[in-house]
Amino acid sequence: MAYIIDNEETIVMADTVPASEFTKNFGRYKLQAQREAVAVSSHGQIAGYFVAAHEYEELCRLKGMRRRFQTVDLTDEEAERIASTRMDPRHDHLNKLLDPK
Repeated sequence: MAYIIDNEETIVMADTVPASEFTKNFGRYKLQAQREAVAVSSHGQIAGYFVAAHEYEELCRLKGMRRRFQTVDLTDEEAERIASTRMDPRHDHLNKLLDPK
C-alpha cells in the first residue's frame, strides 16, 4: 500500500501495481489515473506514480512558481527587513524565538 494525498489534503490508500501488471493492462491504469495516482512498483519498491496529464501539468506549474534565492544574494537592507519581521501577535510565543537573547 502507498499513501497518496488527494485534492482535499487528506491521505487515502492506493494499491501499488507491479510494473509487469501495469504494462499488461496499461489502458486500465490510464483510466484509473484520471481519478487518482497509480503507484507502480518494481521489485517491491515504488518506482513512480502514473498520473493524469492535467495533474502533472499542475505540478510543473506549481514548481515553476517557486522562488529560490541564496541569502548571500540579498542586499543588507533586504536581509535586515527579513530579520526584523514578526508574525501576527497571535503567535507571539513564536516571535519570542526570533528575538535575540
